[in-house]
Amino acid sequence: MHPLLYLGGLVVMFLLWIKVKGLDYVIVHQRWIFVCLFLLPLSVIFDVYYYVRAWLIFKMCSAPKLHDQRVRDIQRQVREWSKEGGKTYMCTGRPGWLTVSLRVGKYKKTHKNIMINMMDILEVDTKRQVVRVEPLANMGQVTALLNSIGWTLPVLPELDDLTVGGLVMGTGIESSSHIYGLFQHICIAYELVLADGSLVRCTEEENSDLFHAVPWSCGTLGFLVAAEIKIVPAKPWVKLHYEPVRGLQNICKRFTEASENKQNTFVEGIQYSLDTAVIMTGTMTDHAEPDKINRIGLHFKPWFFKHVEGYLKGDNTGVEYIPLRQYYHRHTRSIFWELQDIIPFGNNPVFRWLFGWMVPPKISLLKLTQGETIRRLYEQHHVVQDMLIPMKHLQAAITRFHQDIDVYPLWLCPFLLPPGRGMVHPKGQEDELYVDIGAYGEPKVKHFEAKASTRQLEKFVRDVHGFQMLYADVYMDREEFWEMFDGQLYHRLREELGCKDAFPEVYDKICKSARH
Repeated sequence: MHPLLYLGGLVVMFLLWIKVKGLDYVIVHQRWIFVCLFLLPLSVIFDVYYYVRAWLIFKMCSAPKLHDQRVRDIQRQVREWSKEGGKTYMCTGRPGWLTVSLRVGKYKKTHKNIMINMMDILEVDTKRQVVRVEPLANMGQVTALLNSIGWTLPVLPELDDLTVGGLVMGTGIESSSHIYGLFQHICIAYELVLADGSLVRCTEEENSDLFHAVPWSCGTLGFLVAAEIKIVPAKPWVKLHYEPVRGLQNICKRFTEASENKQNTFVEGIQYSLDTAVIMTGTMTDHAEPDKINRIGLHFKPWFFKHVEGYLKGDNTGVEYIPLRQYYHRHTRSIFWELQDIIPFGNNPVFRWLFGWMVPPKISLLKLTQGETIRRLYEQHHVVQDMLIPMKHLQAAITRFHQDIDVYPLWLCPFLLPPGRGMVHPKGQEDELYVDIGAYGEPKVKHFEAKASTRQLEKFVRDVHGFQMLYADVYMDREEFWEMFDGQLYHRLREELGCKDAFPEVYDKICKSARH
């Protein structure tokens, strides 16, 4: 009887604690209980299933045959929609919770859902140095296959669950982007099913306007069914140099110099406060010094951003050799630094040794189980934004981030933006160096208000001819949105291809003030 009394007492104390703290507080700050007990094991099952499935399909060479059949099925669905009168817009049938974006797409409930079950790597052509993939193939899947045969993508965005379709229709970036540009700039062909059900292939030479208009269009010009992406030879190791820098002016100067140096295969910065940062530069190499190897992807290793912070606290530089694939996914285990807000003790050595192999929980499962309370509180008290700023305005941008939201760490990733005629390009007709400033976390600025503070940042970004990544919450009105992005080619093609009655405009699909 005593154990039951003890248990009952604990339950009563727990309920009293909830009453004192408030249900919203407990749901947000003690979410780790649900995540650790349920979401981590489910995430492992998801990963094993999709990895084994992809490996079997590729080894059996059945993917190309299944691909053609799946494309025909998508064409059939689109033509049926047209025959039925096309009364509502179309969208992909993939549930909104499966996407990596934190945004909840309510339009899925009102639009015609076109089922697109395409998650395979179709072909690796080492002679042409091209990989052909379906839109739902993700970065974890692509790196596992390519690295195993000695190849890699020139730009391989960080998180395992990012899909090719999301990176094409949205955008993607990595620490090699100062050489190769954004993810769209390593793509050489797209295959799309258009509003009339026709299948079209577009490249720089063939259907060139469509090729330039697809990136950033968020699926509002057609359904992507395949993409051809450049690949480059891979080496097994990344030699990574860590350099702590103090003083905002010094940080910006050193980061710009490192980004302009094309001898650096990888360039990245993590800013821990207004005037402290660690700048990392890396190169691929065939050999590693045994005493400097750090396999950062092992489950018991410290989270990468915490490991990097050690160089800042010790005020010393360092060099390490990291396995290539582990380098590519260095921020995956901690979802950059977002996981520390979900599992506060996640970087504890005991937790890492016992349960680190299950980390991270799937972002899609976190979204599915967050509920309205957590979603609302995260929206008001949490920032997840990537702003793309011309490098020449880096110091002003960091200062503005500090004043408006005061979120640290900040992720700094340089990229080359070539001229073009799509939605995103520099003002002039020459390549320009930009930087992605990523802010992920709880704002420390007093009286933070999500809409007002984000709108202030958005205005700054527009004023310096920068861009906002569209996976995040966008508060601009329609006029402001098309001031930031070049819509000339996009709007012309929507008219020519019959998209206006088939797909919503990109603004209506992603902006909070217009979202259905």
